[in-house]
Amino acid sequence: MPTITLPSRCDRAAAEAVLPTMIAALGSGPLHIDARECSQIGQAMLQLLVSARRSQGGATILPSPVLRDIARLAGLEADLFDGGAA
Repeated sequence: MPTITLPSRCDRAAAEAVLPTMIAALGSGPLHIDARECSQIGQAMLQLLVSARRSQGGATILPSPVLRDIARLAGLEADLFDGGAA
């Protein structure tokens, strides 16, 4: 299972930077995304994470508390995390 570690600031620039790596990794089975260090998350990164979860093979996301809060506020918690609310 390939692992991608996200930076603390997950803005549009970070989403653009991680996109090629994520695309390459998605072709090799389920993806593991380590987002435990995320302290700022923008819309572009949320869209990328939802896309990764919905792609063939899917993705497992280890969220930071900030990412979990932002996902809940955006109504995306069930889309991003196994088991929805925790």
